[in-house]
Amino acid sequence: MERLAIVVPCYNEEEVLGMSSEALRGVLNDLVSKGKISPDSYVMFVNDGSADKTWALIEEEHSKYPSQVFGVGLARNVGHQYALTAGLITAADMCDISVSIDADLQDDVSVIEEMVDKYHEGCDIVYGVRKERKTDTFFKRFTAQSFYKVMAHMGVKTVYNHADFRLMSSRALKEFANYHEYNLFLRGIVPLIGYKTDCVYYDRKERAAGVSKYPLKKMLALAFDGISSFSTRPIDLILTAGFASVFLSMVALVYALISYFTGHVEPGWTSLIISVWFLGGMQLLAIGLVGKYVGKTYIEVKHRPRYNIEKVLTDDSSED
Repeated sequence: MERLAIVVPCYNEEEVLGMSSEALRGVLNDLVSKGKISPDSYVMFVNDGSADKTWALIEEEHSKYPSQVFGVGLARNVGHQYALTAGLITAADMCDISVSIDADLQDDVSVIEEMVDKYHEGCDIVYGVRKERKTDTFFKRFTAQSFYKVMAHMGVKTVYNHADFRLMSSRALKEFANYHEYNLFLRGIVPLIGYKTDCVYYDRKERAAGVSKYPLKKMLALAFDGISSFSTRPIDLILTAGFASVFLSMVALVYALISYFTGHVEPGWTSLIISVWFLGGMQLLAIGLVGKYVGKTYIEVKHRPRYNIEKVLTDDSSED
């Protein structure tokens, strides 16, 4: 039987961590009783440099259930994508299957069994996909749907309405470990791995407690990281806009010459100012966007560590 690791990134989740641990341990016990996973399967909480009592609660859960609750403590806050990566890479050598899920219990833990079933049917990657977005506000629903449409338009392959709730086999994890880029966007990286994939569908719930760790600012940053890490189409769009500006400028030149030779010259202060501001704005936008790509290249070539693990709690050693 396969050993399952449920990897849970946590940032200031003291209000929900106990409930999350209980729910996920319940899933493990149920799957073990049905003979679908090994009894030594476990939940691995990854503390992303939380400022509250999250790590203390992880240690408490580990002391109560040392064979079922593991912990990874990062030395500082590095962000959701890096924290999840740290957990997956750490678990890769200690499991046959991994399931990543957030600590807020919004993803339906009951479909983990369906994911495991699809793994036994031969799938290496199983995506958890939301059926609909009734629990979201209109703004969040609109921005999320726009996000996936823009990503598709930019040529980035993602799974619609899928976040980071997914199952990965050990060989998929090992292949994922070969992706060393600093600018992480897991929703775009995982589809690049290949292998046989499938989806399970579920209704997303309200947060059990606490507040969302993905405000608009972080959502926009994640969207830009996804686009800029997997597509150069924004630069192509700027080039197209540049050609269009040159064409319009030539049309304006012809119009100006005709006006001059026919004696219908009028002071063009307004049109001149609009043109200057428009072209100046386009230039600044283009320089800024290209600069973002250059900046990402600058960060990548440094090859700095993406995260630093301070402590690891497992069933073999309480602290490594």
